[in-house]
Amino acid sequence: MILSALLTSVGINLGLCLLFFTLYSILRKQPGNITVYAPRLIAEGKAQQRGRFNLESLLPTAGWVKKAWQPSEEELLPILGFDALVFMRIFTFSLRVFSFAGIVGICILLPINYLGNQLSEDSDFSNKSLDSFSISNVENGSNRLYVHFCAAYVFTGVVCYLLYYEYSYISSKRIAYFYSSKPQPHQFSILVRGIPVPPGSTCSETVESFFIENHPSTYLSHSVVRRTNKLQGLISDAEKLYRRLAHLKLNSHAPQRFRRDGFLGIFGRKVDLLGYYEKKLADAEDNVRLEQSSLAGKEVPAAFVSFKSRLGAATALHIQQGINPTEWVTERAPEPQDVHWPFFSTSFLKRWICKLLVFVACISLTILFLIPVVIVQGLTNLDQLETWFPFLKGILSLTFVSEVITGYLPSLILQMFLSFVPPIMIMFSSLQGYISHSRIEKSACIKVLWFTIWNIFFANVLSGSALYQVNIFLEPKKIPGILAEAVPAQASFFIAYVVTSGWTSLSSELFRSIPLLCNFFKRLFSGKTDDEFEVPSIPYHSEIPRICFFGLLGITYFFLSPLILPFLLVYYCMGYIIYRNQLLNVYEPKYEAGGKFWPIVHYSTIFSLVLMHIIAIGIFGLKKLPLASGLTIPLPILTLLFHEYCQKRFLPMFKAYPTECLVKKDREDLNDPAIAEFYDKLVTAYRDPALMSMQYPRSTDEHSSPLLHSGEI
Repeated sequence: MILSALLTSVGINLGLCLLFFTLYSILRKQPGNITVYAPRLIAEGKAQQRGRFNLESLLPTAGWVKKAWQPSEEELLPILGFDALVFMRIFTFSLRVFSFAGIVGICILLPINYLGNQLSEDSDFSNKSLDSFSISNVENGSNRLYVHFCAAYVFTGVVCYLLYYEYSYISSKRIAYFYSSKPQPHQFSILVRGIPVPPGSTCSETVESFFIENHPSTYLSHSVVRRTNKLQGLISDAEKLYRRLAHLKLNSHAPQRFRRDGFLGIFGRKVDLLGYYEKKLADAEDNVRLEQSSLAGKEVPAAFVSFKSRLGAATALHIQQGINPTEWVTERAPEPQDVHWPFFSTSFLKRWICKLLVFVACISLTILFLIPVVIVQGLTNLDQLETWFPFLKGILSLTFVSEVITGYLPSLILQMFLSFVPPIMIMFSSLQGYISHSRIEKSACIKVLWFTIWNIFFANVLSGSALYQVNIFLEPKKIPGILAEAVPAQASFFIAYVVTSGWTSLSSELFRSIPLLCNFFKRLFSGKTDDEFEVPSIPYHSEIPRICFFGLLGITYFFLSPLILPFLLVYYCMGYIIYRNQLLNVYEPKYEAGGKFWPIVHYSTIFSLVLMHIIAIGIFGLKKLPLASGLTIPLPILTLLFHEYCQKRFLPMFKAYPTECLVKKDREDLNDPAIAEFYDKLVTAYRDPALMSMQYPRSTDEHSSPLLHSGEI
């Protein structure tokens, strides 16, 4: 790719960013869009759904930037929660890393690369290949390559120091957040599975007798899990009926109220839909009551067991409960709102089969994704594109067209295909048998990250002949040389990818185009009011992998092609402001994972460093600098030792709270007058929502115990 093609891509994406920013600053002030741009504030009662229109609202302003920038971390923590704080610390960490990398890369390494003569080019500046700004342009055997060698050592040291500092900071914040939190049900509870129920007894009786006998001083209560998958389906159908009924009541004079009850509403007799849906809802309520009454005998050999203290719950969690290790199996209980109830309605054999199928599906998806990768690589090579499509030769000869195709189109196509991956991975993870939504999202986050690294990074850099010589990886000695040849050649593609996938995706996140269109069509065609909206939660499983992948690109290309660093810095600066704004106004946490996404970032950064070292060993060997190549070998070893130390030092803090913290909080509870009320609520905290009585306002008195929440709409 030549420099002018990159500038074309940057210009297109910069124009899109400015357009999205301008439209956002205007549309966010329109009364009809407040459920799109500030649903969290409405739910908290901090914003009004309806307001008056005025001409000033049509003027673009940047006041939202100041509002997003102003709050400190101490102010954000109680508002956003700990997971959101850790998410923002990823941006802070990345900004620190690439600010240092940018100073060294742009001020020192880039001039050295550009002044090299390895790639002889007589073209003018705008038509220069981007390889002229990479290490490939430095002469073989040149002593100037030792600057790159020293930069690799210094950069590794700085990144490791920042990783240690961030791990330590987040660990201490995690403990401080725990100390400041009120008693939570999941802190006092565990999940027990594999309960051996003797003949003539129930699961509830078995659990109660076992824990009274073995934990007499700390046991409080238990809640046996029941199979409610059929009941959940019935309640879902009833909720849909109620929503339709509520909508009809709001538009009681609309002509759509009357229709025929036959096929597709075309045949049959004409009925009043209001009465029709009221009758169907009454029948659905009867079915739900009947199913609820029959669930007493559908117990699952699992129960949530609650204790009087956090230490009592932790003791029961970490000590084997029965002689048979496959019975009375304990694991940490998630928050009540975090429980994935369908997990309990599937058998062990079905979950095991699903895990196997998910593994096969992930591999199949990875292989299928190579198709768009091959298409993208064809677009970056005009000669190959002309070979595939000879009839396009005349069009491709136009300068602007060729620059758009090679500079902008490939990364756009790849990003479009990649947007389907996170929802697929969430679906795969939900099939694997995790008991909580947070674990499902964490599992999906890891899947998306490694899928992205393999399919976007390795599949692109190894495209061509190397892609068909996978067996070469069976010879580890050749890996550094292969990567040293392939990775620098794809620098221009990844710079364009950062601009397209990074800058534009961030601005579209701010603009929220899909929710905006959905809101517009709902108001236009269905007449739904602003009362009908749901506050979304931030999709960590798609955003964290993207941030980590850009971090991998920045670390890998730090000394190979430093030209990527300014574009990454712009991305992280934009992300820091935009996601602060979105977390304050749009997203609301559905659960707290306790900052457990940070170890994923740590793993990813260590992997990126080791990958950079392997490439450095190969590139110095190719550049006829064997001494530098040999002296780089200790770097990955030292990095992995540092990683092992961090795992021993900090990771246990993310798995469980230490006894010192638990005892301190339990002692504080002794003086808390509200603890008795908390214990009363704890008894029913883990009751399946499908078994709870629900209500909604009725216009008739046909049933005295309605089922659905009025707040459901």
